Amino acid sequence: MKLISWNIDSLNAALTSDSARALLSRDVLATLSEHAPDVLALQETKLPLAGPSKKHLEVLHGYFPGYQVQWVTSEEPARKGYAGTMFLIKEGLNPQVTFPKIEGPGTMDSEGRMITLEFEHCFVTQVYTPNASDGLKRLADRQVWDRNYADYLAKLDEIKPVLATGDFNVAHTEIDLANPISNLRSPGFTQEERDGFTHLLSRGFTDTFRHLHGNVTGAYTWWAQRSKTSKINNSGWRIDYWLVSDRVADQVTISDMINSGPRQDHTPILLEIDL
Repeated sequence: MKLISWNIDSLNAALTSDSARALLSRDVLATLSEHAPDVLALQETKLPLAGPSKKHLEVLHGYFPGYQVQWVTSEEPARKGYAGTMFLIKEGLNPQVTFPKIEGPGTMDSEGRMITLEFEHCFVTQVYTPNASDGLKRLADRQVWDRNYADYLAKLDEIKPVLATGDFNVAHTEIDLANPISNLRSPGFTQEERDGFTHLLSRGFTDTFRHLHGNVTGAYTWWAQRSKTSKINNSGWRIDYWLVSDRVADQVTISDMINSGPRQDHTPILLEIDL
């Protein structure tokens, strides 16, 4: 299987705007279409409650003809046009689709953060993990989410192997971001969030990038848009992951980033696995 995950940070803008950033986003979509993945996971779609419009789907199918589209959006009491996730699934693959809720605190379960596909030999599930927010206002809720999410993946893993991806909003170790010392209490690098990710892995999951590449440094999936030089200087964070059940980790052949060119923010990540 070839699978790609990308936090697109507004599918709506990418498909309907002619801004410089939207054009860069469409360049990335063109690159992903060349990979012809079996499954493409998209996070932070920021679509309205009704989901993708006819225009959205026309543009998407221009890049990915014949793909089935599954999506979930933010709904009340959560904010409209917030978060949201989507799967594009290659024609001929017909997984069972569920939209899990994990008893997340506050409005987290209403923010369109998870979709799970069940195939014959595995689950493929994506998540857009809630950010701890400025001032760490959501850190306590985030810790509850992390525990519940780990329980959810562990339950899937009891049934068949799991391939879990998405924007996990945490740099796990100091080598997963360029400036660890100055970010010790920044959202995404608090000890609490890092411990939550350690706990998730301890439940039977492998960080496939580290499994294949070891302690390589300077490998990131996100560069802040606020700094015009963050990507040029490679001052980034690795917060997007492909995790797999420990028992199939050695069947992973590729786990890497896909070059998104000059576009800052998230870059797509690729997984290839022989199941």
